[in-house]
Amino acid sequence: MSEKRKRATIREVARATGLSPAAVSYALRGIQTSEETQERVRAAAEELGYEAHPIARALASGRTDQVGLLCGSLEDYWQQSLAVGIGRALLARDRYALIVDAGGDPERELALARRLRDQRVDGLIVQPLDPSAALWSELAGTIPVVSIGDALRGGRAQGEVVFDNRRGVTLALEHLRDLGHRRVTVFTPTRASTPDRPADVHVNAEAERLGLRVGLVVAPQALAEATEVATRVLSSPDRPSAVFCFADSIAYGVYAATRELGLAVPGDVAVCGYDDHPMSALLTPPLTTVDWDIDGIVHSAVRLVVDVIDGKPRKRRVVREPSLRIRASTGDPVR
Repeated sequence: MSEKRKRATIREVARATGLSPAAVSYALRGIQTSEETQERVRAAAEELGYEAHPIARALASGRTDQVGLLCGSLEDYWQQSLAVGIGRALLARDRYALIVDAGGDPERELALARRLRDQRVDGLIVQPLDPSAALWSELAGTIPVVSIGDALRGGRAQGEVVFDNRRGVTLALEHLRDLGHRRVTVFTPTRASTPDRPADVHVNAEAERLGLRVGLVVAPQALAEATEVATRVLSSPDRPSAVFCFADSIAYGVYAATRELGLAVPGDVAVCGYDDHPMSALLTPPLTTVDWDIDGIVHSAVRLVVDVIDGKPRKRRVVREPSLRIRASTGDPVR
C-alpha cells in the first residue's frame, strides 16, 4: 500500500520559489506582490500540491471567504432563484455563500443576522423583511452589509440594490385600472409587525390617485398557505375582479384557489404578480408580472459586497427600475 502523501507546507513553496513564507502568503492572496510573482507562486503551489488550510488562512488574513446571504423566505421561488444566482456569482469570485432562511419571520431574521456576524462572515447580503429594524445600523458598523429591495434604517449599509417600488406598484395598478378593474385585492407577505414596507405604502397612495378600491391582505409565500388565503378572499360574494400579488409565489396560490373554486383567469379574476419568476411564463394562462431583472440584481449585489470586502467600494446605491410583462392572466372584468 502506498504511503499517503503529506500535505505540502508553505515553507516548501517558499523554498521552491526562493521567497520568504510571508511573501508566498501575500502572493497567494494576490496582495503586496507583482502579478509575475503571484503567477510563479501559484504554479509552484499547484506543482507541490499545496493548499492553504482554511482556518489558518482565515487567521492569517482576517477573512473567512464566506458571505452571509440572509433570505426573507425561501418558500418564495424568486428568492430561491436569487440565492442560487448569488451563490454562483460569489463562487466565481472565490467566495462562498452561507445561505440562511428567516422563514418570513422578522424576529428570526434579526437573530440570524446576529449569528452570521458572530460567525465572522466577511460580509452580509440581505433582502430584509423589516428594513426599519435598528439592528441593521449596528451590524453595518462591524461588517459590510448590502441590502436588496429596500434601503436599511440608519443609512449605514455599505451598499444598496433598491427597487423603485413606487414605479412597480404604479405599473401594475395602472394596468389593471386601464383594463376597467376598480376593486383590487393586494396580497402582501408583509406582516402586521412590519407595516411600513415601501411597496405596501405606495399601494394606498396609488389606489387613491387612480380611484381604485383596494384591500391589503397578508398572504404567506408558501403555496399551501397562499392558496388557503386566496380561497377565502375569492369565495366571498364581494370578491375582487383583480388581484395584485407582491410575489409570484403568492400568485401561484391564487391560481390554485381559482381552480378549486371553478373560477376562470382572467375571465372571473385577473391576476398580476411582482417578480417575473421563470415559471410564471409557463402557467396557464401565463402570468402578467413586474420584472426586476434578477441577473442584474445578482451582479450588482455581489459586486458591491465584494468591492467593500476588498477595500475598493464604488457606487454604493443601485436603483433597479421595473418593467411590466403583460401576459394573458389580466383582462377586462366581467360586466
